[in-house]
Amino acid sequence: MQREILLLGDERLYEMSVPVTSSEWSTLEALENDLHDTLMGFRERYGVGRAIAAPQIGVKKRVIYMYIDQPILMVNPKLTFLGEDKIEVLDDCMSFPYLLVRLERYKKCQLSYIDREGNEQSILLEDDLSELIQHEYDHLDGILATMRAKHIKDLVHKRP
Repeated sequence: MQREILLLGDERLYEMSVPVTSSEWSTLEALENDLHDTLMGFRERYGVGRAIAAPQIGVKKRVIYMYIDQPILMVNPKLTFLGEDKIEVLDDCMSFPYLLVRLERYKKCQLSYIDREGNEQSILLEDDLSELIQHEYDHLDGILATMRAKHIKDLVHKRP
């Protein structure tokens, strides 16, 4: 079911998410479906959108859903930055669709997570995928891209 995406200023976006427990595992399919439908609805409306974090639809669970070539559900992810190299990006977000934020992200990172079948996975991400996962991971910790801007001039209006 397509859910409402929480928008910038909604207090729920700034809350820390909690891990999914084994007793909640049976609810993941419904959550994955909601994340998928919401992401696809956003893509249809705005023409962009590669991933979404559960807190963006008001679910305070450590879950990320990404759909680029295929759907990937990432449960209780853990992020490790690799090296000190960073890239500057104009970060966009479904929670503020008409705003871009100039900021730095690590060029490489390693993400460990549990997949939908309950298997532990680990992936190495670079450049745009590294930036994307760092953005979504921030949502799990109640951090928005706007909070990472170094200066007010790093906020840029995005035309509809």
